[in-house]
Amino acid sequence: MKEFLIKIKFDKWKGWLYLSPAIVLLLVFTGWPIVNTLRMAFLEDYSSLGELSGTVYSFGIGNFSKVLQYKKFLDTLTNTMLLCVLTVPLSTLLALVIAVCLNAIKPLQKFLQTIFFLPYVTNSIAIGMVFAAMFNIIGVHNAAGPETVGIINNILGLFGVEPINWINAGSDYWANIAVLVVYIVWDALPFKILILLGGLQSVNKQYYEAAKIDSTSKLRVFTRITVPLLSPMLAYVVITGFIGGFKEYSSIVGIFGEGMGPAGADGRLNTMVGFIYDALAEQHHGRASAAALILFGIIFIVTMINLYVSKKKTHY
Repeated sequence: MKEFLIKIKFDKWKGWLYLSPAIVLLLVFTGWPIVNTLRMAFLEDYSSLGELSGTVYSFGIGNFSKVLQYKKFLDTLTNTMLLCVLTVPLSTLLALVIAVCLNAIKPLQKFLQTIFFLPYVTNSIAIGMVFAAMFNIIGVHNAAGPETVGIINNILGLFGVEPINWINAGSDYWANIAVLVVYIVWDALPFKILILLGGLQSVNKQYYEAAKIDSTSKLRVFTRITVPLLSPMLAYVVITGFIGGFKEYSSIVGIFGEGMGPAGADGRLNTMVGFIYDALAEQHHGRASAAALILFGIIFIVTMINLYVSKKKTHY
């Protein structure tokens, strides 16, 4: 009887024993950083170097007020919001159209899925460097002609479009944004296509058979059957798209370098994550923590709004 009770007790705690390594790692590398960020955000002008030297910091909300008063922070917030608003709807719509087309092409479906998924497993900085080379204008003059206007400008030139200064010194802000939108949308497509294609393949084919019997047009089938049945997946990719958009940073570094903008306009395209990294580099840990909490609050609010809207529009 005693051995039986010991076995029951062991079985009760066996799951926790198996999970303990993962729990310890989560507490050390996730739990403690979150708690420490909260602590640093409410310590006035906190710096880890100052704390090591014995400096005592007072409790308050000065870090938050200073962050919100920085014009640089407001500029980064504008850039981040603009990129989210431009890229999330566009990438979601393109992913939906591509997923529907892939679902209809049976012979080459697996091959095309692999092609579209390749960007997802490629380093984002490396991709950014490739995009930078494509949009770059090389100012080398030689006997054969003037400067090399770049791959993209050469393609546009076939349609009679004059060369555009996309990312070089003196380029326009909106030209820079256009390059970033193209890159972010292209980079976001693989994950969204995978999710939406999986949703399409799980849809009950009886709906489409009934529509075929009624001679329903393809556009009406798409808007009345496909989109409503995919609404849970669409809600998911929109929410995760906004979360990823608010954390945008590596794409700008890959294209424009650590200056976060073209030469002569460094920092013009900086985002909220870039602002946090800059504050950390300057040993302003309190301000960086406050900015991180503000970013978390914005993401949380946007996510709650998306969840509320999707609850009204999503069909399960």
